[in-house]
Amino acid sequence: MKDMAEDALAVLDALGWQSAHLVGTSLGGMIAQTLAILHPTRVRTLTSIMSTPAARIGTIPKIATLRAIMKLSNTPVTSPDQAAQEAVAMRKLIGSPRYPFGEKEVGDIGRRSYERHPGTPEGDARQRAAVTVSGDRRKALATLRIPALVLHGEDDPVIQLKAGQATAAAIPGARLVTYPGMGHDLPRQLWPSMLEQIRTLTFTHS
Repeated sequence: MKDMAEDALAVLDALGWQSAHLVGTSLGGMIAQTLAILHPTRVRTLTSIMSTPAARIGTIPKIATLRAIMKLSNTPVTSPDQAAQEAVAMRKLIGSPRYPFGEKEVGDIGRRSYERHPGTPEGDARQRAAVTVSGDRRKALATLRIPALVLHGEDDPVIQLKAGQATAAAIPGARLVTYPGMGHDLPRQLWPSMLEQIRTLTFTHS
């Protein structure tokens, strides 16, 4: 996790930015939290979305969901069309039950992502391992004096609501906003609300 946070810091350096407003979702939220802990002066505000402050908080899905995720994840993807089908199947499995999504749009994202870089099983395994060994960040997050926002779906089957609640509780002054019917995705219908929450945070602390 620290390596990935340092990668993000390298992007800031390459852009010549002394600091930035950080927004991270899922694993990206964990990376953003870690970067804020390691380099707090480089972070203007922190927004953690559907993420967790510790590897063991809210990260164990129901057995049936976990088995379905592992079955999908362990099926080799060897073509753009197959990647599109997998993206749609995964969204149906872990997405927001209250908010319908466009299968064509999600499939197109999966197809283009594969064409850009198909990824590797080893890379996926390393990312999962990074989460597992990252430990508990709550004590370190408690030392932050950075304006923070936590957004989380109330029906997230992958990183459960209690993980978002724990994140907000760990960061002094953090604001928690939850969305009924939101799963482990970013429903287009909630974009206006999420963007307004982030805009309010960043404009207040520019």
